[in-house]
Amino acid sequence: MTPENSKSAAAESGDGLRRFARQTALPDFGPEGQEKLRRATVLCIGAGGLGSPVLMYLAAAGVGAIRIVDDDVVDVTNLHRQLLYTDADVGQPKAVVAAEKLRTFYPDIRTEAHRTRFLAANAMTLAAACDVIIDGSDNFPTRYLSNDTAVLCGIPNVYGSIYRWEGQASVFAPSRGGPCYRCLFPQPSAPGVVPSCVEGGVLGVLPGIIGMIQATQAIQLLTGAGTPLIGRMLHVDTRTMQFRELRLRRDPACPMCGENPTITAPVDISFSCTVEESHAIAPAELRALLAAPPADLCVLDVRDAWEHELSPWLHATHAIPWADLSARVAELPVAGDIIVVCTIGERSAHVLPLLQARTRGTVRHLRDGLRDW
Repeated sequence: MTPENSKSAAAESGDGLRRFARQTALPDFGPEGQEKLRRATVLCIGAGGLGSPVLMYLAAAGVGAIRIVDDDVVDVTNLHRQLLYTDADVGQPKAVVAAEKLRTFYPDIRTEAHRTRFLAANAMTLAAACDVIIDGSDNFPTRYLSNDTAVLCGIPNVYGSIYRWEGQASVFAPSRGGPCYRCLFPQPSAPGVVPSCVEGGVLGVLPGIIGMIQATQAIQLLTGAGTPLIGRMLHVDTRTMQFRELRLRRDPACPMCGENPTITAPVDISFSCTVEESHAIAPAELRALLAAPPADLCVLDVRDAWEHELSPWLHATHAIPWADLSARVAELPVAGDIIVVCTIGERSAHVLPLLQARTRGTVRHLRDGLRDW
């Protein structure tokens, strides 16, 4: 989509002056800072838990143009934390709904809705002419790609992540003397090692806290006001309401921003190197198999009990939570094939080695899990 043309410069109009009066009154912000926001273009990757508060606050602050990248639709399970959406939006594309609603926060904003995943093939195009990238993603491949794209474009990457009760935020900006994400984590974790919010849960207000911190960082970076979290990571624990700051250092051997970088273009990170394709089964193939299942086929559901209650799946022959599988693996047959399922395909992939070492049959897992079933 092409950005809508702004009818007026909000910072110069009477309505704009009134709208942002409390912000421009700040001694180190002023009308100059407001004008910088109006001229800025921000790329927001993800319009979900983190993206929702980021988008609302940046639009309300007067950022002139925002590109929204998200291929998901609004689900009822999003509504407790993604306050940009309501029940009326369920089933609608997040990027499109968000782009429309941002104009209620700032009528002169120019928005672009991109209903796509952020991939190596489109990363540089989506980031072109942007001043800041906001990483509101919920998976490692996108997180690494947003970092790499920002480094290649020479712009800051505002990072945030959440899990259960805890979250963290930072600004990765080698162009401003700080480290990048790969300085801390050169390679992604294996599937299942870090559960997603779908699997591990998340307190509804947590993404609001982290998202507002990300929005604050973007405003600081765009206006030059304040001291952004470059070389620092802020960790928040909402159970104890403790905020901790960790110092980060640039790694000279970093493959992305080090002295001799080996990554010179956007690259899609795939977990296929960890889970071979022969160990995965597609939904269509599993449906056909379940239509006339072999007598010795074991279909193992490794979701937790609460997930069964929320979304029953009646095709499993065995149900053992993945955290208990090591202690209860003897309950499973040693002959015949085993197919493992979970919500999004990460935990099922993680338990494959345990089952492959025990059974004489073939062990596979449902690719992308029951969410796409």
